[in-house]
Amino acid sequence: MKFREGDLVTRISHNHDIVFKIISIDENIAMLKGVDLRLYADSLLSDLVQASISPDSDQQILEANIRDIQMDRSQYFYLPGKILHIDGDSDYLKRCMKFYHEMNVKANGLTISEIEMPNKINDLLKEFQPDIVVITGHDAYLKKNRGDYQNSFNFIETVKEARKYEKSQDKLIIIAGACQSNYEELIKAGANFASSPKRINIHALDPAILATSLALSDRNKSIDLLKILEKTKYGKDGMGGIITNGTMYVGYPR
Repeated sequence: MKFREGDLVTRISHNHDIVFKIISIDENIAMLKGVDLRLYADSLLSDLVQASISPDSDQQILEANIRDIQMDRSQYFYLPGKILHIDGDSDYLKRCMKFYHEMNVKANGLTISEIEMPNKINDLLKEFQPDIVVITGHDAYLKKNRGDYQNSFNFIETVKEARKYEKSQDKLIIIAGACQSNYEELIKAGANFASSPKRINIHALDPAILATSLALSDRNKSIDLLKILEKTKYGKDGMGGIITNGTMYVGYPR
């Protein structure tokens, strides 16, 4: 079978567990990017078969989140928190921005390579002055390299720089990490939420789901931490964090 860039495929050796998009081909090796999971991989072309569709539906995820939000529109008005979403992947960013739009929260999104994030985060926070910042892209736990990570160091340094801008975890909520990221070090650096406690992959929309939940939670009340984490694809195995307040103002009357 002849494969082309852009084809959707799965890997025979991994029991077709993840749908990937081919981003490049070099002789008999394909570079792959997860369609739904924030993951890069490579594979022999002989190990690939074509996949027709992605197994996950953004629309289903969106509808589940909309159903979970109960607001008394007849009496009150709501001012959700502002989100700044910095993503190392433009395709995932587009999906997240569409999700924010459908959920009616204000979000600014930029595609920035993970290695550039630490140097740019301070200026971006000054420019956009968000209540919530998402720092994500791609990562991997490289067991073969003595437990190194592909991009966790860049995410950790970005979180540290963001905390220089705003030390309070109530005034600036930070969501950081991607697939298999160093959860403990991200939390120590000052993130409110991070991936990945069990060093597993996370869904492309998981950071946006957390950010939206926080943007639409009352800033005078503590969030239901377990309930919010359960909204993500793998729950507490994929994402974790600390109890904090929401970022939404509630006013009366409309």
